[in-house]
Amino acid sequence: MADTVLYEVSDGLATITLNRPEAMNALNIATKAALREAAESAAGDPAVRAILLTAAGDRAFCVGQDLKEHIGLLASDRATGSGQTMSTVKEHYNPIVRALTGAQKPVVAAVNGVAAGAGFGFALAADYRVVADTAAFNTSFAGVALTADSGISWTLPRVIGPSRAADLLLFPRSISAQDALELGIANRVVPTAELRAEAEKTARALAEGPTVAYAAIKEAMAYGLTHSLDETLEKEDELQTRAGGSEDHAIAVQAFVNKEKPKYLGR
Repeated sequence: MADTVLYEVSDGLATITLNRPEAMNALNIATKAALREAAESAAGDPAVRAILLTAAGDRAFCVGQDLKEHIGLLASDRATGSGQTMSTVKEHYNPIVRALTGAQKPVVAAVNGVAAGAGFGFALAADYRVVADTAAFNTSFAGVALTADSGISWTLPRVIGPSRAADLLLFPRSISAQDALELGIANRVVPTAELRAEAEKTARALAEGPTVAYAAIKEAMAYGLTHSLDETLEKEDELQTRAGGSEDHAIAVQAFVNKEKPKYLGR
């Protein structure tokens, strides 16, 4: 894994850190490949019970595609006729978003600064967003004559509604942390100096929680967005049966009866 993405697992929490602060954590090829590797590793590791996605520095969470590298790649495409530059969506962005949204465990994004383009998309792929009060969001795609990627055409309308999503995608502009909170993009806004501690506290609380239930909640919500009520009720029955058979459920019920705090095993 490249040093542009740091990966650490501790007590059930996988922390993925974008580590190009000098470039506002822009996504060059090495960073995208490393982020894909980290996201897929965290999603697939049974020892990981929650994921924290964050970034180094205090200016940016991720400003999306590294346009300096992108210019050179486009020139190479024109010279060779290869058209390989935009394959990054299929090769990198899509697998990263699938890993985060499909992880059978909660994902928390700690948004420390500007989240633009794919950076915005990756933040939206998380289940919960803790946002610094100095952070900002920008779709940015239309500003460079591109369409949405990194799942944002799916996630953004579901978070803020189709009309507002169309407004932000057609007229890219900076959205403050407070506006993001009011729109539902941010779950919590905290002082910048407290962001890392608060986000890690949130992620660790989830890592210590009933992982099977969290996975079922994620699956149920994703399913319900694209299926009828009757189909969703059937899915809820299926998932509740799974959760009800988990060790964590038995632990929770016994702890409730004993008036104790449950100590979940994540299975």
